[in-house]
Amino acid sequence: MAEAVVTEPYSAPAPAQLAARHGLRVAGERPALTDYVRRLWAYRHFILAFANAKNVATLTTARLGQLWHVLTPLTNAAVYYLIFGLILNTSRGIENFPAYLCAGIFIFGYTTQVVTGGTGAISGNLGMIRALQFPRASLPLSVTITQLQQLLAAMLVLMGIVLITGEPLTFNWLTLIPLLLLQTVFNAGLAMLVARAGSKITDLKQIMPFLLRTWLYGSGVFFNLAAATDGLPKWASTLLQLNPMSVFIELGREALLVNTPAPGISVLSMWLVALVWAVVVGIGGFVYFWRGEKEYGRG
Repeated sequence: MAEAVVTEPYSAPAPAQLAARHGLRVAGERPALTDYVRRLWAYRHFILAFANAKNVATLTTARLGQLWHVLTPLTNAAVYYLIFGLILNTSRGIENFPAYLCAGIFIFGYTTQVVTGGTGAISGNLGMIRALQFPRASLPLSVTITQLQQLLAAMLVLMGIVLITGEPLTFNWLTLIPLLLLQTVFNAGLAMLVARAGSKITDLKQIMPFLLRTWLYGSGVFFNLAAATDGLPKWASTLLQLNPMSVFIELGREALLVNTPAPGISVLSMWLVALVWAVVVGIGGFVYFWRGEKEYGRG
């Protein structure tokens, strides 16, 4: 008599096992941080091309086109010179106030434009995010590169203003290279911070102009910050002088101008503060943005 064969009921492998067996991953899954950095590097040509396209497309309908990237800070400088230099007389004690003012406006304007563009980097590109697979940090990084390209053209105009107003060409001008490098790293981190925040808080784009204006008045763009904070408590004065934008602006003035009012802290200390701000905001902004990678583009 033949023996009965007992067979166990078939159990299908779990979906996770099937995915692992065939090398499948969850759509939109956040990659490891090192993998994310490698993917960004692989997409470097896309980032540059997207930044160049945005730069060319900006102001194409205006009659003066790209010239407005230079005319806008110059117009702001003229208005601020009239109000603060002539009417309120904040130029008191500053030898070359026009160059002093323009340096502050051009350097602060670089960060302002990056923050403004970064706020809408995700919310303004939802169609592309939902249609294509690419590291989303490409978008705020492309905003930073676009504004850097515009700044480099504006810096040539700033250097012309500095020379016309009587400042000599010195080797100190070379310090603008590491300064703009540190500010660009800082701006990139800041762009990623506000990009993720802007994707969550839809009203941030409306609030941002008020925040930037407050930052403008606290950064010594059109007055000597050390003299203005002389009567404040020590902690408040120190806080304003460690403000990243006041540090970047003062270092820019130290590079371009021979005689500037003494800052509240030494030049070496300002370089250290600028380095710390660049590293902390650059890395912190990148990690913060990466942690939200799988959220972008979802309804």
